[in-house]
Amino acid sequence: MSSADVALARPPGMLRASWLVASKDLAIEFRTRTAFLSALVFALLAATIFYFAWDSTAVAAPDLAPGVLWVIFTFSGLLGLQRSFSVEQADRAIDALLVAPVDREAIYLGKAMANLVFVCGVEAITIPAVMLLYNLPLGRGVLALAAVALLAAIGLVAVGTLFAAMAVNTRLAELLLPMLSLPFFVPIVMAAAGSTARLLAGRPVAEAWPWLRILVAFDIVFVVACTLAFPFTLEE
Repeated sequence: MSSADVALARPPGMLRASWLVASKDLAIEFRTRTAFLSALVFALLAATIFYFAWDSTAVAAPDLAPGVLWVIFTFSGLLGLQRSFSVEQADRAIDALLVAPVDREAIYLGKAMANLVFVCGVEAITIPAVMLLYNLPLGRGVLALAAVALLAAIGLVAVGTLFAAMAVNTRLAELLLPMLSLPFFVPIVMAAAGSTARLLAGRPVAEAWPWLRILVAFDIVFVVACTLAFPFTLEE
């Protein structure tokens, strides 16, 4: 057997396997676009509804927008997280993943990577739309807001992907996923909204740093914990 054959027969490593799982999920979503378009339409409609229900004489736009943004992202993200494992159920494709010669942690990381692209895609369109709708000049804080959005997305995806795997085989998966995930989303939403409020108010980035540290700590702890816990959530 040649060295090329040996290389082809060797199981992929953790990163390679994760990328293969993520690219599979992204290819499926790119062909159908159902989850992404559903989440995007929900996000834009929610932002519009909040806008027309907003009394500008009672609440200033920089005070309202952070809450609007992160409520929208929390619930629109759940739409994508729910589909992360349910898409495998129709033909029991999850069984093929489980018997594949890859670590189960790689399956989790691949699913999480695909979900992160999904959530960041929704954020990339919704944030400018809300900025425009509420006439919020961001200026120099745009990079800091992008960092907040990415850190918050990582936390939401890390927790949500694990609970999506736990809930997918239950009869009430659509109800169970929000019930399990939302309590863990609270510190993410609080930290993201707190830092976003300071950035939209034009304050220095240093004032948002305490909230950013919470997001970073949450991401590190839960990415590691959820990756280690994932193998125990799926049955053979």
